[in-house]
Amino acid sequence: MINRYYKTGLAALLGMCFLLPAQAQQNVHPQSTGYEAPTDPLVKQKLEKWRDQKFGMIIHWGLYAVPGIIESWELCSEDWINRDSTIAYNDYKKWYWGLSKQFNPVNFNPEQWASAAKGAGMRYLVFTTKHHDGFNMFETKESDFKITNGPFANNPRANVAKYVFDAFRKEGFMIGAYFSKPDWHSEYYWWPRYATPDRNNNYDIRKNPWRWDKYKQFTYNQISELMHGYGDMDILWLDGGWVRPLETVNEEVRAWGAAIPAWSQDIDIPRIAAMARQAQPGLLIVDRTVHGPYENYQTPEQRIPENKLDNPWESCMTLANNWGYVPNDQYKSSAKIIHSLVEVVAKGGSLLLGVGPKPDGTLPDEAIARLAEIGKWMDANGEAIYNTRTTANFKDGNIYFTQNPMGTRYAIACLPENKSVPATLEWHGNLPKKGSKMKLLQNSKTVKWVQEGDKVKVFLPATVTAAGKARPALAFAFTPAGK
Repeated sequence: MINRYYKTGLAALLGMCFLLPAQAQQNVHPQSTGYEAPTDPLVKQKLEKWRDQKFGMIIHWGLYAVPGIIESWELCSEDWINRDSTIAYNDYKKWYWGLSKQFNPVNFNPEQWASAAKGAGMRYLVFTTKHHDGFNMFETKESDFKITNGPFANNPRANVAKYVFDAFRKEGFMIGAYFSKPDWHSEYYWWPRYATPDRNNNYDIRKNPWRWDKYKQFTYNQISELMHGYGDMDILWLDGGWVRPLETVNEEVRAWGAAIPAWSQDIDIPRIAAMARQAQPGLLIVDRTVHGPYENYQTPEQRIPENKLDNPWESCMTLANNWGYVPNDQYKSSAKIIHSLVEVVAKGGSLLLGVGPKPDGTLPDEAIARLAEIGKWMDANGEAIYNTRTTANFKDGNIYFTQNPMGTRYAIACLPENKSVPATLEWHGNLPKKGSKMKLLQNSKTVKWVQEGDKVKVFLPATVTAAGKARPALAFAFTPAGK
């Protein structure tokens, strides 16, 4: 994504990737602070709509899918990168850039992706139009390094971003474009005159302002293409948080462990935002980790904050171990994803789940199976997830609480995997109104409950606790005391 982790999958050729890659560095920091709420009424309106969706899909797809390796990061010469020591760095870059001549997704099927996402209960999309390697998954006039300039060029759907956005838009999704602020293929970011030691631009911007101005215009132009030529956009999701004004670098950024240049990598986000919102009124802009007016919601990665947050936020996490496609990747169980979703929502956030299509343009079978399992639970229990907000007491043990705008309270019990459902469930606080009914969402039937002091005990029917029927979570709806 983002700044990566996990195994690469091309171990024989490239070695194994360090277990906690760079985005791990980007997010090993205290709980996010410094949120600045938007003031534009259209942005505020769209932000509240986005907060109602709760569950989205982020798709990493690019050259890295061809060999099935970590996305972009092995181009970067930092200590945590482990490439094959017998391959010279320049030879490696030539090999990687050359993947553009092999990337030919002849089975490209965005409708399959959108159908699987909708079936899982997802409601918004973030698609990687360009990752840090600079390979464009859309038609751009600014670069020849693009999907429309290789073996897939003559395919009627070569401009893949357009068809991805269209497919998800037809399924009712909010649409987000991921865009990497750094571009390691651009001569205006990584100048071929110099080596490329790390993720940052490799020349002193103060001494070469003309070159950086060219990069700023290049970035502006590409984002303008996305904002003007790909239909209605809801989110501009900007990655690569080290590309930022120098004055915004703080201890949070230094904790990533990456080098910090003595110059500012400012690409003039205010100018970009003004253009983007003129084309897309109300557009949410997510300038990740750069706290201020252009970080409309915050994005902790591969983790869930310890406590609930009042500010808008999402946890971006992977379905398997990697963001992009890696052969024989290890997928998380559907129960684990459901538990993460419940926890995130109870703490006030949304879950953006990462899935990587194969190089042929289809989703892995295991990803489709996991998404279908998640969707089965969401079909029955989505009422406790969508359109909800936090409660004062959001958790008691393994039971989480949400509430809808009408005042209905939900208790969602995350149950141990592969174990039978207990006969009773208990929680403290979040008491139902005396004499009121409690509904089990999975079958819409009422369940018996009693209050013992500040504790609620719920009695589950035999049809739910039947031996061998493991369930990831049970959700209950009730009217809270005081209503």
